[in-house]
Amino acid sequence: QVQLVESGGGLVQPGGSLILSCAASGLTFSRYDMNWYRQTPGKERELVASISSPSSTTDYADSVKGRFTIYRDNSVKKVYLQMSKLKAEDTAVYFCNAVWMSLDYWGQGTQVTVSS
Repeated sequence: QVQLVESGGGLVQPGGSLILSCAASGLTFSRYDMNWYRQTPGKERELVASISSPSSTTDYADSVKGRFTIYRDNSVKKVYLQMSKLKAEDTAVYFCNAVWMSLDYWGQGTQVTVSS
């Protein structure tokens, strides 16, 4: 059974930092491209950052470039999203996503709230 479990969300002040983690199990993690999405009520899910396999090439939404960093550790089957200089508009539920061939898995999400 495949599981993706996000952690690390919470309340942070504007300008602050958080690191989200996504722990994967039940899959050959190193094969998968890994993505972080976010969603706010009434809006479509937005792709925030991606990291490919096996090259670990990264890509980012324009709105987070220079502030967010995605990285992975295949030895522990985790992907991370380091977020800095957070803004109120970064408030969302953040989801981890794993994709390989026709396989596509999602975590349940972790809430990030940026507010003073």
